[in-house]
Amino acid sequence: MKMNSELLNRNATINNNVKLSTKGVNLYYGSFQALRNITLDIPQCAITAIIGPSGCGKSSLLRIFNRMNDLIAGARVEGRVELAGVNVYDRYIDVVELRKRVGMVFQKPNPFPMSVFENVAFGPKRHGIGNRAELEETVEKSLRQAALWDEVKDKLQQSGLALSGGQQQRLCIARVLAVEPEVILMDEPCSALDPVATLRIEELMRSLAKNYTIVIVTHNMQQAARVSDMAAFLMMEEDRAGVLVEYGPTSELFTNPKDKRTEDYITGRFG
Repeated sequence: MKMNSELLNRNATINNNVKLSTKGVNLYYGSFQALRNITLDIPQCAITAIIGPSGCGKSSLLRIFNRMNDLIAGARVEGRVELAGVNVYDRYIDVVELRKRVGMVFQKPNPFPMSVFENVAFGPKRHGIGNRAELEETVEKSLRQAALWDEVKDKLQQSGLALSGGQQQRLCIARVLAVEPEVILMDEPCSALDPVATLRIEELMRSLAKNYTIVIVTHNMQQAARVSDMAAFLMMEEDRAGVLVEYGPTSELFTNPKDKRTEDYITGRFG
């Protein structure tokens, strides 16, 4: 049984504004526990930032939403991870379909060694679209959504690797958008970019959040404050397992944190 649109849409209605959720999630890499008892609800059509010191499990938490941790030997998840009310770790879930619905943008831009056009068309082709006119329409739409079309419309047959770093990252975002996801996961998407390119990506995220659920991992507190609607603060306990210390609207978490550890982190006292 595939995780199909009908099932997801029905559950989305039941769960109102919650797009992603974790319920008592524990993540292990072999005998090492990376995350402990993570419970949070992520709203749809909003940006949620995951913040915290290095090594606290931010990227591990991000990867559980589209089961990227499955690719790591010895990884094991306990608890529930839901997309629109469906447990994505149930045995009947089609992982390829899941990753189509929950796309990932990585820390370092990673265009494929092919043309700009073929980078964006890659996903649709893999999912069965072969009509050239339909592919061209999808590529243009995705590049426009990624605010890149005007810069590359005359370079579609050039290598994606020839673009600047910021353009490459937007190309990778366009590649994710081309398969029509519902959720976009971003793991430090601006860490390798200059301030101008970073601003373009942040503006793009705000624009995309009108139609997509976005979850971003960032070390940049200013960036989290600028772009996110919700923020989740993670930190390590003594055994190095990551725990969720505080989660709520970004404006509240940054101006009136409920936990002293959150205040200490966002004010630079540790981390």
